[in-house]
Amino acid sequence: MAAATDTLLAFDYGRRRIGVAVGNTVTGRARALETVAATDAGPDWTRIGALLKEWRPGRLVVGVPYNDAAPGAPGDDIASEAQRFARRLHGRFGLPVELVDERLSSAAAYEGLVAERRAGRRGRIARQDIDSAAAAVILQDWLDKNT
Repeated sequence: MAAATDTLLAFDYGRRRIGVAVGNTVTGRARALETVAATDAGPDWTRIGALLKEWRPGRLVVGVPYNDAAPGAPGDDIASEAQRFARRLHGRFGLPVELVDERLSSAAAYEGLVAERRAGRRGRIARQDIDSAAAAVILQDWLDKNT
């Protein structure tokens, strides 16, 4: 495993599921890891903590679906929630957190999964597969721009 400063975890925040991906600044590559449950009470912080302990990232990346909606307007809610999630990650775990515009990450992730299925490299596509793949798209975008 890479040194702590080389490894990153990325999160595709959702109200029911949070996609997680892992990447490395040395290889410049990201890959889907898993999906963490979320409820009205919040994310599964225990599982997130376990992932941080296992991977020991030096930085976290959170996708925020920025849009043209004015603050407080319909459509701005999920962006505000993702930003709050990022602040809570930083507050709980003390790691630097980067925000990335992720408006099209789920669509890109789905297209990639469909291509894998057509090529015979995967079976059925579940919603949690899309969430973790979207986190990988978010992290790959960050790596492409920052390494």
